[in-house]
Amino acid sequence: MAEKIKDPYDMDSNSFDAEKYLERLLKEHTLKEIMDTEAAVVKDTQTLHSDMQTLVYENYNKFISATDTIRKMKTDFKQMETDMNLLRSKMETITSFSEQITGTLQGTRSQLCRLSEKHSLLKRLQFLSSLPAKLKTLIEEKNYAQAVQDYVHAQKVFAQYGRQPSFDGIQQDCEKIITELKEILRKDFQMAGNTAQSLTEIGELLLQLDEKVTDLASELLSCASKRLHEQIVMLQDQTERDMIEFVDMGIEGFLNDLALVVTSYFDMFVAKHYENERDDFQELALRDLNVFLNSNIDKYLALVQDRVESDIGYGDTQIMLRALDRLHRRLLAMRNMCPGIEIQRNTVDIIISAAHQLCDVHSKNLKDHFSDSLSSVRLSLVSAKSDNAGGPNLNDLITNLYVSMIEKVKGVLQDLLVFLQNDWSFNIKAEHKGTLCVEGIRENLLIGFLRHISKIMCTFTDCSSSSPPNLLLVLSKTCLEIEQNGVHILISLVDDLYEIDSENSTTLTHETEVCALMRETSQTLLDAYVRLQGTNISQMLRKSVETRDWLNCLEPRSVRAVMKRVVEELSSIENVVASLYEAGVRTAASSDSSRKTHFSNLTASKQQFRSNWSNYTPSQLDSYVSNIHRLFSERIDIFTSVEFSKVSIITGVVKIGLKTFLECVRLRTFSKYGLQQIQVDTHYLQMNLWRFVTDENLVNFLLDEILGSAVHRCLDSVLMEPNAVEIICERA
Repeated sequence: MAEKIKDPYDMDSNSFDAEKYLERLLKEHTLKEIMDTEAAVVKDTQTLHSDMQTLVYENYNKFISATDTIRKMKTDFKQMETDMNLLRSKMETITSFSEQITGTLQGTRSQLCRLSEKHSLLKRLQFLSSLPAKLKTLIEEKNYAQAVQDYVHAQKVFAQYGRQPSFDGIQQDCEKIITELKEILRKDFQMAGNTAQSLTEIGELLLQLDEKVTDLASELLSCASKRLHEQIVMLQDQTERDMIEFVDMGIEGFLNDLALVVTSYFDMFVAKHYENERDDFQELALRDLNVFLNSNIDKYLALVQDRVESDIGYGDTQIMLRALDRLHRRLLAMRNMCPGIEIQRNTVDIIISAAHQLCDVHSKNLKDHFSDSLSSVRLSLVSAKSDNAGGPNLNDLITNLYVSMIEKVKGVLQDLLVFLQNDWSFNIKAEHKGTLCVEGIRENLLIGFLRHISKIMCTFTDCSSSSPPNLLLVLSKTCLEIEQNGVHILISLVDDLYEIDSENSTTLTHETEVCALMRETSQTLLDAYVRLQGTNISQMLRKSVETRDWLNCLEPRSVRAVMKRVVEELSSIENVVASLYEAGVRTAASSDSSRKTHFSNLTASKQQFRSNWSNYTPSQLDSYVSNIHRLFSERIDIFTSVEFSKVSIITGVVKIGLKTFLECVRLRTFSKYGLQQIQVDTHYLQMNLWRFVTDENLVNFLLDEILGSAVHRCLDSVLMEPNAVEIICERA
């Protein structure tokens, strides 16, 4: 700043030199820059001139007003000076008169003082002489406070004049009356039904009458405990009142009385020092007071907790929390009523416990709702089956089940959010137990409910559950929908609502774990559906094999009805599954020539047939045996898990049915015509089943094995001509 002031080239500096500035400007700048500088200087000059005019105009009225004020002050000061001179002369006159009066009354002043002292003494004597009668009157009127006050006041007079014989009798009478008053006060003190206010008042009176402090302190707490217990009993009977009224009664009655006893006890025994008591009396009194306070608060909070537990699930949670918030505020205020007071319990523990209980109630409600939804779905499926109707739309059932469950969970999470409202004076997340409670909402309520869904759905896979096949399909698809969408929606919702950092937590269940569980459950249900439908197909095939006399069969003229039934049932299953799952990937369809199995030895004129199972001749049977061994060496897993696609599901059903058909054929013995009937049936299945499965070679292998087993079990292994088989199957 000093350098700036001394700069001769700075226009704002006190040391500015116009000649030097102009000389430097002409030397260092071009003509255009000098003209621009001139224009800028002119503009700044005009601006400063305008600002100066504005300041003058704005302050003109102020200058005029200030001038008028100064002129007026000169006039006022002249008047004030005259008044002050007049006042000074009057004060001098008053002082002169006062000195004259003082001199005149100097002789009588001492006499007046002596008379006043005598009058005061006479009043004291009169008070003492009438004190015994006055004390009796006050006691009869039950005005104990005034009686004690008068007696304490008289004690000072007795201390001064008690040695006089004339006062000795009065003092003895007063002490006798006060002894009787102490007995009356003690009886009232111990009387049941006394209010906290009366207990403290009586205690104060007994202290003024020099009762033993330690005994009085313990007796005060004992009597107060009895009175507070009576109020607890009274509150236990207030079950018909709502939660807010119940808590208000406790605050206005029990807690207010408790606070009054505590403050009175503190003032009487803790805040005061008694010379005749032990040095640690105040410390012991404070300890006893804390024990008394916490003991009664524990009793009251236990009563409140019992009431909360009885209201959980039945009353309005918002009303309950409003009541507990009032109680919490009152207890917070009580913590500050006296120094050294320590209240160990608070309402946060009750609120956290209520949150846990409400979680349990909501968890039960969610499980009941889910059970009802499952019953509704099952009833819809069973009713449609019994009515022989087309059946309900499975997609609608899945949507209703999924949406109702998700919305129900969302509603529960919103309901529980009331515990974390900013309006409350408490914050349960500030407590470790509260944090665990909030995490428990996520783990025990939400994750626990999802695990419950998985567990309940898995019970339908039990063979003894007699579940409709379509129910397993609906539940499987629902679990898949939960895994793909529902888990993320619900876990994200609970984490956002309750501000839970589940990603960085080592104790909370991760979303991927729940998704894996739901997918596993969906897979289990789908596999159970495949097994159940495969079992239904197997039963039809098994009965058709076991109930027929294969040794006395007639020459086959048609495909057996059960084979047509099997194809129809598979078509029905395909329609149902196709409405829920995508088609899936099939192996590229083979040409007619590639569909020929290792049994074929067809001529070029017969290559249009799909299979050569009807082309066997007696001369080819020897080579068949070696080929059947090769088929046995190729393992086909029958009960493997299926994929979530139409062709994979139907393939699983077909494998189970054909495997059962094979095992049943291996247990029977066939005549020639019986073998030919199996030949016709397998050829019909081969013509129709390839379109249901992922790989038609799988069907061909199993059907070849069925026919090969029939050949081995046949007494006269003569196969029907291929043309005849083809004609019979096409006619069917």
